[in-house]
Parts: sequence; C-alpha cells; structure tokens
Amino acid sequence: MDVKRIILLIPLAIVAYLLVIKWNEDTPQSQAPQSVLTATQSDAQQPDDVTQAPATASELPAADNARAANSSALVSVNTDVLNVRINPNDGAIVYAALPQQKAQLHGEEPFVLMSTSSSMYYVAQSNVFVNGQYRLTLAADRTDYRLEDGQNQLVVDLHGTLNGVDVIKRFTFTRGDYAVKQDILLNNQNSHAVDARVVNELVRDQSADPTSSSKGIGGIHSYLGAIFSSPDARAKKVSLSDIKDGKFGSITSAEGWAAMSQHYFLAALVPQAKDVVTYKASMDSRQRAHVSYETPDATIQAGQQLDLSAQIYMGPKEKVQLEKVSPYLSKTIDYGWLWFLASPLFWLLTKIHSVIGNWGWSIVLLTCVVKAILLPLSAKAYRSMAKMRKLGPEMNRIKEQYGSDRQKMSQKMMEFYQKEKINPLGGCLPMVIQMPVFLALYWMLSESIELRHAPFMLWIHDLSAQDPYFILPIIMGISMFLQQMLNPAPPDPMQAKVMRMLPVIFTFFFLWFPAGLVIYWITNNLLSIAQQYFITKQIESKL
Repeated sequence: MDVKRIILLIPLAIVAYLLVIKWNEDTPQSQAPQSVLTATQSDAQQPDDVTQAPATASELPAADNARAANSSALVSVNTDVLNVRINPNDGAIVYAALPQQKAQLHGEEPFVLMSTSSSMYYVAQSNVFVNGQYRLTLAADRTDYRLEDGQNQLVVDLHGTLNGVDVIKRFTFTRGDYAVKQDILLNNQNSHAVDARVVNELVRDQSADPTSSSKGIGGIHSYLGAIFSSPDARAKKVSLSDIKDGKFGSITSAEGWAAMSQHYFLAALVPQAKDVVTYKASMDSRQRAHVSYETPDATIQAGQQLDLSAQIYMGPKEKVQLEKVSPYLSKTIDYGWLWFLASPLFWLLTKIHSVIGNWGWSIVLLTCVVKAILLPLSAKAYRSMAKMRKLGPEMNRIKEQYGSDRQKMSQKMMEFYQKEKINPLGGCLPMVIQMPVFLALYWMLSESIELRHAPFMLWIHDLSAQDPYFILPIIMGISMFLQQMLNPAPPDPMQAKVMRMLPVIFTFFFLWFPAGLVIYWITNNLLSIAQQYFITKQIESKL
C-alpha cells in the first residue's frame, strides 16, 4: 500500500515540475528591451510606416502605400490612465502607454502597450473606403490634448475628405476608462449616393511579450495572439502561428469583438452594438499580424450622414473594466481548464481584499476559507493517518509474521484495515484533494493583474513574482517537513528516504513560484499541521 502512496505522489511531483517550467516562462528572467519599456514620445513619434489601406482589405497595410508621419506632427493625448500618440495623417494610434501600470516594480516609466519603436510594431488603425477608394489624408486641429482636473471627457477630431465625402475621425477619451470611443463620421457632399465601409484593425509584429519570458524548456508560454468573440465561440483563440498558416478564415456576426492578447494586457476592437461585421485575421508580407473587423458597404444618400462607431480598449486585463466594455471580454483572462474553480476563487479573493486591503493577507484568509470547506474530507484522511501511526507496531508485527508469504500478508493486512476502519491511502488524500485548488490558484495568481506589483509585507513587494531571497520557499519546506513528521513512516527504508526527500524537492520547485502561491501553500501546511496534530492526539487518547 505504501507503493500506492508513492505512485500518487509522482503525479504531484510532475505537476509541480510543469508549474515551475510554466512560471519560469511567464516570469521575465531578464528585463524587457529598454526601448519597449521606456518608450518616450520621441519613440512614438517615429511610426514605422503607419499606412493607408489598399483597395481591398486582404492585406493591410500594403508596402507601396506606406506614408511616414512628420515626427513633430503626432497628436499627443494624455489622460489619467492613457498616454496616446496618434498619427494625424491617417488617425492610427501608434503609441499607447498606461501611466497607472508601471513597466517595472518601483519604476517610474509607464508600461508601453503599443509602440512603433525598433523593438515593437503594434498599432490600432482604421481604413475608410468610399466607392472603393481609400486614400484618405486627415489633419488634426492641434497636436496636444490633456484631460484636465475636473474634466470628465476629452474629444480629439481629425478631418479629411475622400471622394466627395467629408470624414471626421473622432476619439473620445473618458476619465478612468481604458476604452476609447472611435466615431468615423461620414457626410456625403456629393449629389449622388455613395457606398462606404470601414476596416478597423490591430496590427502587431511577432516581437516577444515584454511581460513574459521565452526562456525555459517545454511548458506553455503565456498566450500571445488573437482572440475573437462571436455567438458560436465566446473567446476563440487564434495564435500568431495559426494566422501565419491561414488557419483562420472569417466570422460574420452581429455580436462580438476582436482582440490581441498578451500576459496581463489587452487591446480589443468592439463594434457598435447590432452591427453585422466580418472578423478576419491575416499576416502581411512583413510578418505583421492583422486582427480586424470590416463593416459591410452602407449606402449614404446625397446630403446624408453616417456614423460608424467602435470602442478601442487598450489596457490591463482587469475583470471589472473588461466587463464594462463588452460581454465576454473578461474571458480573455485565461484561467486555464480549471477556470470553474479559479473564477470563484478570484471572486472570493477580491471580496476579502475589499475588506482588508492587502492582497497577501487576502490570500491567507482565502486559504483559511478553502481549508474550512475541505475540512470534512481532510479530517477523515487525518484520522486514518493517525490510526495508522498509532497502530504501526501491530502492522509491523503482521509484516514480520507473514513476510515470507506476500499473498497471506496482504490478506491479513486488508483484514486488519477493515477491522480498524483504516484507509491505507488516506495519507495522500489531503494532498490529492487540494491539488485542483492549488492549480486553479496558480493560474488565477499568474493571470490576475491585480496582483502584479502588489506588496504583502516586509521584503515581499510583488506577490506575482518569486521571493527574491527564497525565504518563503524555505519556510514552506520546513512546514512540509513538520507535517510529514506527523504521518506514519513507510516501513520500507527506500520509500522512507523518498518521503524524506519530498520537502527538499518541493522547496527547490517553489523557489521560482510566485510569492502569493507560496504564501497559500505555507498557510495551508500550517493549518494542516494544526488540524493533523489535534486529530492525532485525539485518536491516540482513545486507542
């Protein structure tokens, strides 16, 4: 039966190893390129061929239509949550920084989501077609906009004319909101009707995610790629490799959105409600992914106007923010296949945090709640372990008496277990029970930007990063060793050595785990020790 215990612990060790690899890839081992993390306005003012659209939307933009903007003419827009630079020639957003999300812990530079620096090409642009023509040049009223104190909204207009149609591209920024409303206002000045459509798209090269590392052997990288939403698939992932291979065709729907997702952050295009649009993904000749949606041709009668609006979200994957923008956009927060556990865990964690205001202590209290919920199952297992510990001499006597006849010994041991109502695998049950919770919590802590750069106390300044001094993993290993001392020792010397090595092995694994996850495991171990000690004393007093 001790062999079965080892067999049950092997998958646990494998899972822990895979989690180490996963965390090693998700956590930057070296700083991201400085040109990306600390891109300034001068970086943003050099857009690498932000372009006009070609006659068809199959590849946007075309190289022969590239138009470089005057570096001094970029429109600067600064709000409390967004620093944006807009190319006035075509209205493309060529730079987006998030002043409330710092690039590095204790740093002052904002995180740069979009840029056209030498290390990244990532823009949000739209292309207007009027009777098939697309060569539209816009002009801004001024080049500097700032959301002042007491001001709730900021409107930025760019004007142009295309094929006899006056075009206004209007951006509306709102205080505290990462979603920017984009209105394309078309006023037909012709004496005849025209057909118009718009292609809104996110264009990104294949540069690495600045908040994720590509190091490690095996495992899974943090997802970097497109996500589309429609009634048939609320959050369909289309990786950059799938886009390159042409594995995604198109989706036509009156619901949904198109997004480019990376670790912690998101850019998304959300059409106005009830508009039937076609979502597409393609790779251009420069290996830049285009994630877009295209409106159908709309007829504008002479003297009439048409407003084609959308929302452009550029910000963190904060559940509350995403839910305000569009249904199912919060599904871009990837909790893995255990999302049905991770989602309620995150909900409970946020409720606790709303009361105590510290994410670290919130994790401690969350662990207490989870432990209380699992108390009946773990208590039963601890009682079985306590009985096995107390009745160890009798079990050894049976093994010595029938050691030469393994079949007879197994029969007698089973009779003994039934008589004493002992589950020989009970010792592994608490660990097996908590593994799904552990995995769900890992994904939740890894994907929740609320914990990025969130301090706990003393030397722990970022719960989403590893302990810089490895103190927490060592404490975890000690707590695991103390818990192991309360378990009955395997009679086989080799198995006993393996069991004694587990705290060392898991301490090594946990060196690279996020501090928040180690805090959960330490708290769980300490609660288990207290519970197991109490139950063991209770059982020993009765036997």
